[in-house]
Amino acid sequence: KPHCAACGDSHLPSRGNTMTRKSKQPGGHVPLTYGERKKLTSYGTATARLGTDSQRRFGDCCLGLEPAEDPVATPSGHIYSREAIVSYLLAKTQELKELRAKYDAQLAAQERRKCEEKETAKQRSIEAFVEKDTGAASCSQSTHSRSFKDKVGKRISTETTDEGKNTLKRTSYWLSDFQPEYDDSETNLLRKGPPPERPPSPMSGNPLRLKDLVPLELNREGLRGKGQAVCAVSSKAITTQRAVVLKKTGQILLHDVYLKLAKPSMTCPVTGKKFKEKDVIELQKAASGFAASGEVTAKRYRPTMT
Repeated sequence: KPHCAACGDSHLPSRGNTMTRKSKQPGGHVPLTYGERKKLTSYGTATARLGTDSQRRFGDCCLGLEPAEDPVATPSGHIYSREAIVSYLLAKTQELKELRAKYDAQLAAQERRKCEEKETAKQRSIEAFVEKDTGAASCSQSTHSRSFKDKVGKRISTETTDEGKNTLKRTSYWLSDFQPEYDDSETNLLRKGPPPERPPSPMSGNPLRLKDLVPLELNREGLRGKGQAVCAVSSKAITTQRAVVLKKTGQILLHDVYLKLAKPSMTCPVTGKKFKEKDVIELQKAASGFAASGEVTAKRYRPTMT
């Protein structure tokens, strides 16, 4: 045991300030109990488990979320109703056309401003050269005398209210009233670059054309054709299994059936037509409430207390 140099007695070492139980809980410098965190439901990232009813079934339109009518598939493997995807492509094509016209107009305006600035700079350089070349005998009035405008300008302020606000925005940017706002005008539009030539796919975001759509021969269970989609060869219901479509025939096969019956001979089991490896598109499989079928959780980010 250590001995004190002053009195010679032995003293136990001081434990000092120990960390309390509450400070060890999550929350950093704002420690909260479990009950307190449960009451603050508007803070923190929210996570929810998705059930089977929240998942899209195989064969449903990715836009309408209903059984696809006159179904077509994109190169990414997503299924749409023909009417829905054609309407989407026409609307997006029109939006891109208008956006491209705005971009071209703003690009032309920017080029005109650059030419004007270049011409102004050239004129100023000429004037400066002429002023310097005239010699010291004829100095300008602005160098040796003060004009009437300069004298009066110190006494009378000609600054308008809008000009004063613009000055405050530049010098007092920390004020809440003068925070910068998002400007979706010329500068930002030109910074983004030229608009794409083709509209993007709703799900994958890849460029999509009408001729890229593949018509499908989608068979369903039931008399009215509103049940689950089935394989064209085995007639098994397609729920969460992998499935492919042959572009030349539009037949939908389970992936296992394709490997056993179609791929060895590279012939469609239904129509007997030959196909190539590039004619096979793997369709996006559906999911259920089980974790093995795919993504079953949804997250929404919200700011935390700390």
